[in-house]
Amino acid sequence: MGFREDAVRAYQAGYGAARAGRPPTDCPHPGDSALRLAWARGYCAAEHKAKP
Repeated sequence: MGFREDAVRAYQAGYGAARAGRPPTDCPHPGDSALRLAWARGYCAAEHKAKP
């Protein structure tokens, strides 16, 4: 699996975490990982979409 595929999965996981009401500290990726950024972007996208 390549990075692009991993990044999409991380984004989707972050999006799902936000929709499930989990805190952003649940991110499974280390702080120096680019996948953490993808996860956080997914999380933020779900939070932004949920606001009225």
